[in-house]
Amino acid sequence: MVSPAGTTRLRVRTRVGAFVARTAVIIGAGPAGLTAALELLRTTDVVPIVYEATDEIGGISKTVNFKGNRIDIGGHRFFSRSDRIMAWWNDILPIERTPEGVSFTLRYQGKERVLGGADNGVDPEQTDDVMLVRSRLSRIYYGKKFYNYPITLDATTIRNLGPARLVRMGLSYLKASLRPLPERSLEEFYVNRFGRELYNTFFRDYTEKVWGVPCSEIAPDWGAQRVKGLSVRSTLVHAVRKLWQQRSGAGRAKDLGQKDTEVSLIEYFLYPKFGPGQMWETVARMVRERGGEVHLNSHVTQLYAGERGGQRQITAVEVTDADGNRQRVEADQVLSTMPVKDLIAGIRDEHDAGLAPDAEVRRIATELPYRDFITVGLLLDQLKIRNETPIDDGVASLVPDNWIYIQEPDVKVGRLQVFNNWSPYMVADPNQVWVGMEYFCNEGDELWQLSEQEMADVGVQELAQIGIINPEDVLDRTVIHVPKTYPAYFGSYADFDQVRAYTDGFANLFLLGRNGQHRYNNQDHSMLTAIAAVENIASGRTDKDNVWDVNVEQEYHEQK
Repeated sequence: MVSPAGTTRLRVRTRVGAFVARTAVIIGAGPAGLTAALELLRTTDVVPIVYEATDEIGGISKTVNFKGNRIDIGGHRFFSRSDRIMAWWNDILPIERTPEGVSFTLRYQGKERVLGGADNGVDPEQTDDVMLVRSRLSRIYYGKKFYNYPITLDATTIRNLGPARLVRMGLSYLKASLRPLPERSLEEFYVNRFGRELYNTFFRDYTEKVWGVPCSEIAPDWGAQRVKGLSVRSTLVHAVRKLWQQRSGAGRAKDLGQKDTEVSLIEYFLYPKFGPGQMWETVARMVRERGGEVHLNSHVTQLYAGERGGQRQITAVEVTDADGNRQRVEADQVLSTMPVKDLIAGIRDEHDAGLAPDAEVRRIATELPYRDFITVGLLLDQLKIRNETPIDDGVASLVPDNWIYIQEPDVKVGRLQVFNNWSPYMVADPNQVWVGMEYFCNEGDELWQLSEQEMADVGVQELAQIGIINPEDVLDRTVIHVPKTYPAYFGSYADFDQVRAYTDGFANLFLLGRNGQHRYNNQDHSMLTAIAAVENIASGRTDKDNVWDVNVEQEYHEQK
């Protein structure tokens, strides 16, 4: 609907047959927003209208195409403890056929089916609509040496650390086990599980790169959501199990479900042929084909609070397009994945009925902290570091890692992705190496304001400094800025419950996903918040407890 720039025009609800259909305005076309849209079309008569502020589908789960080389922002392993989510993904992009026998036994809605394996699945050489089965390997790079991630007590670790440091780590862990600290901060959370010596060596510097503040100032919630099931004990149990499998001839796990393995220790995961954005671009197309709407470059700038049917509701939103045209859109339901601080700033009380957020709620929302993200993509002839066991195809001697955690304290880069190992189809030329350097910063700080050329130069210089590349092997480079990538657990976050209480007071407003809930959700958690919200809409449930309980209840934690 076109209107002159700077004017507002009412959009009427969609008419289907002889009645006016109910509509749901969905703010954001990331995993949560698009999952909600498709679920509404599958299970209700509500028509979803998705507004995405940028010109791309997928949010931070998008895939960026740079001259045929694809970048996954932040890295997205498609693995979930929820069989419902695994089934959901497989319904969109089927799993490839795996001659080596890796499969997933899916148990959902009272039925059992096997995905993948030697007799099921599709051939990625014959179709693009496919999820690949990928091997997981993440390692730590510290002192120009590799360590397993999470740290395991193997021959390499013992040799790299030396006996003196190992003894200190062991004594430190025993002390932490016998006299655990009260867990008031992320630092105390880590020390209780790993001991102070191991924490200082392998956790402190990297975590402070990510968040930009000392771990002692971060709430322990982040650890509880991301690594609750991970500890020295769990890694030792996993190491013993693997050793038994090797000696007994059982080999690597063949069950992709890996129900008895901590998420950080899984050996396989699923991955779309062309990166995570392929999943969400496919879902957006399905939403449009089923009668929903997905609008890009459409920024929801205001939400109008009122009363309807005796309930507090968000009755309409204002949407501004790239040309400055504004339109008012009525809504029966509103599902928001936009940053909470922007949501609260945009709420307007149309009739001065006391529905606007008070000063304290506005303060808390305004002061919610975020960490922002820069990816430096480098196309290379080769890496300087080598794999000890050369592979038969692709780039000779390419390290097998998906991620490499850079623990070196004298560089700013936090993590390195090797996109060849996420999917060989992410790289235009299989004889080249395509990597992504991840930097954590604050929007507007010195790193954020560097030009693309300057930022790329920093990336090349740092990888050369720590011995990972030779600068003369760089063929091309690009830089991508992503604001508000990580909602942070410090500052006014301690008072976030007041914001939640206010937004939960609107019967038809649901906050979903990572930025919508200001919670460090994985994409499967974000999807589950969307599914829970749609179930509430379908049943008429107006409380939001089940939506907020995702990634808090036991079944959603990254543990068995």
